Amino acid sequence: MSSDIVLQLLVRGCDSVEIPEFKKLRRAYGFDEVAIVPGSVTINPDQTNVSLQIDEFEFPIPFMASSLDAVASPEFAISLGKMGGLAVLNLEGIYTRHEDAESIIKEIAQASQEQATPLLQKIYSTPIKENLIGKRIEKIKKGGVCCAISLTPANTKRLAPIAVEAGADILFIQSTVTTARHISKSETGLNIADICSNVKIPVVVGNTVTYQATLELMETGVHGVLVGVGPGAICTTREVEGIGVPQVTATLDCAAARQEYYKRTGRYVPIITDGGMRTGGDICKAIASGADGVMLGTTFAQAEEAPGMGYNWGMASFHPALPRGTRIHVGSKAPLKQILFGPTSMTDGTQNLEGALKAAMGMCGAMDIAEMQKTDLVIAPAIKTEGKYFQLAGRW
Repeated sequence: MSSDIVLQLLVRGCDSVEIPEFKKLRRAYGFDEVAIVPGSVTINPDQTNVSLQIDEFEFPIPFMASSLDAVASPEFAISLGKMGGLAVLNLEGIYTRHEDAESIIKEIAQASQEQATPLLQKIYSTPIKENLIGKRIEKIKKGGVCCAISLTPANTKRLAPIAVEAGADILFIQSTVTTARHISKSETGLNIADICSNVKIPVVVGNTVTYQATLELMETGVHGVLVGVGPGAICTTREVEGIGVPQVTATLDCAAARQEYYKRTGRYVPIITDGGMRTGGDICKAIASGADGVMLGTTFAQAEEAPGMGYNWGMASFHPALPRGTRIHVGSKAPLKQILFGPTSMTDGTQNLEGALKAAMGMCGAMDIAEMQKTDLVIAPAIKTEGKYFQLAGRW
């Protein structure tokens, strides 16, 4: 047999070898890749109910402001609360580290882009002042609205009792990824089940993006779960660590866990899609994916009432060793009321968010959030470009 024939047989043999899979990947989807299918019955938008329930607290609109210092000041929390939403105050941020928070935020806003991260690291290295925790909570409570506060797992056991005694109504425990099971050398790590039993106020925990982690968190007794790792405009977790799941898929998976837990126990635990939404359409898709509510950061940072002076930065932007966020300029676009309820002349979906949600629910025949969660979604990568030549070309 000639060497050429042998070579041909060897090549053919290589072509026929089946390579085993090391792991199987599945396709995941973000907001720009799906569309909501309208229903066979329509409803007047003014007949829809968009309220959100967290334990005994009911909010007329399902919009939360992220626990970002450029967004959720005590004053902003009062404003949003009076309009029916909920702002979450970061108890490890500027407002509990610095008495004169306004001057600190002004310093951040005036820094150059090169100076911003080192400045943030310096500002957030100042120790938390426990007396300021009570002072900030008291101000929100005097405003007559629900007071929600946020802590990291590392500081929850120490600071949560102080916050509860000061009058906080809802505790958010947040980190980039939070799980019910955590391996550590520390013998004093956070036990979420113990916290839920001891603090005597509702506990919302995040963030997560998977079915199993969500199910296990719900089994600890939490009253809500935040969904989203790295999707926000200010977050760089996906670039720094490569971690995350697109928000539509993440919300669908976590909603499946909520339904399984409800079926098993009869206790309904809402999930909140946190981050990655810019428009009313994105919010509608989050609800259609199974969210009970949404948490918004940059959207609210653009409100005239926001304390960030047209800037926004994340909760991990100031990490001393591995920053996972950046300061961005978002501008001050409109009053908070206009962003939430309109009327507006903006055509890009960034204002009148409640109106957009109610209109979409009406087109889907959904009377409330639970019915909107049941609407069909389709994979539609061209949904934002189909027929939009003149818009994309800037020819208005």
